[in-house]
This record gives sequence, structure tokens and C-alpha cells, in this order.
Amino acid sequence: MELDDLKSAWQSLNETMARQNALNLRALKDQKLDKVRHGLRPLVWGQAIQIGLGALLALVSAGFWSNHRHVPHLLVTGLVMHAYGLAMILFGTRMQVLIGRIDFGAPVLEIQRRMAELRRFYGRGGLWIGLPWWVLWIVAMEMLFMGLFGADLYVNLSPAVTISQFAIGFLGWALTLAFDAWARRHPKFGPELTRATEGKNLTRAKAALEDIARFEDEAR
Repeated sequence: MELDDLKSAWQSLNETMARQNALNLRALKDQKLDKVRHGLRPLVWGQAIQIGLGALLALVSAGFWSNHRHVPHLLVTGLVMHAYGLAMILFGTRMQVLIGRIDFGAPVLEIQRRMAELRRFYGRGGLWIGLPWWVLWIVAMEMLFMGLFGADLYVNLSPAVTISQFAIGFLGWALTLAFDAWARRHPKFGPELTRATEGKNLTRAKAALEDIARFEDEAR
């Protein structure tokens, strides 16, 4: 075989292998991105449910505080729960917007950037949606008992009991925030806490995108 023929055959083989590698990478990328896309669906549905519950809470709370405007502590109770319902709506809506901004046809680095933004908001925003329940349960029980049974817990249990409950709740809230701030800076607990607050679906999505990026780097 002539040298030129050998070079031509070798070049053709290299091109065939390059095309095959590109096809394999494309198939792998599509498979991984499908998993990421499907993994986000429970999050989409969960946030839709949260928006609905937030709207219901805001509606019920608006009726409560408007019917008890003459009683200061009941007015505040209704307004606090109304504000929390609106916060649930805003958080869920923001999550839906962030998910909707992810373009799975974009380069992997762009998808990773969008996913990182989503993970940060979900982790920190979820913390601020959850932590208020250290004290919010007291307000919720006041509204529930007053709305269903006409029983004013603040009066029936005495203001001192309610105030002490709030004091314990705010202390627990502050200690939880302090622990969270410390744990996130800890080399061992920080990554574990991040994974816990992000949830399984977002953690798996992050790992899938890292796999794609690694395979793309190896293919270059």
C-alpha cells in the first residue's frame, strides 16, 4: 500500500472514530439531560401545590383579619398568616420562573449556571419558608381555634403563656440560624447540609450535569 493511501485510510479512520465519539457523546448528553428534566418535574408540581396552598391561606387569612379588625392581636394574627401565604406564592412563583429559564438545548456550562442559581434559591429560600414555623405555629393555632371554635387562645391561656411560647420559638429560630451559618462554613458538614437543603432531585441533576461536562472535556 502506498504511503499516501495509508495516510488517507488513517485519516478516514480518525474521522470515523471522531464521528462515532460525537454520536456517543450526544446520546449520553441527551440521556443525562432527560434525567435532569424528568427529575425537575416533582419540583415543578410541588411548587404548584405550594402556590395553591399559599393562595388559599392568603384568602382565608384576609377574611380572618378583616372580620377581627377591632381586636389588635387577632388583626395581627390574620395579617401575619396573610403575609406568609403571600410569601409561599412568591417563593413558588420564583421557583417556577427559575426552572422555566433552564434551556436544555444550551451549552452545558449555561445549564449548570442556571441550575446553580436554582439550587441556591431553593436551599436558602426553603430555609426562610420553613424556619418561621418556630413561631408561626402559635399564630396558626390562634387563627385556627378562633376561626373554628371561637376560642381565643391568647386570652384563654393568658398572654404570659403565649409570650413565653413566642420567646422559646424565637430562641429556637435564632439558634437554628446560628447553627446553619456555622455548619455551612464547616468543611465536613457544609456539603452535607447543602445537599440536604437542595433535596435529592437537584443533587442528582447537579451530578448528571457534572458527568456531561466531564465527558465533554475527555472528548476534546
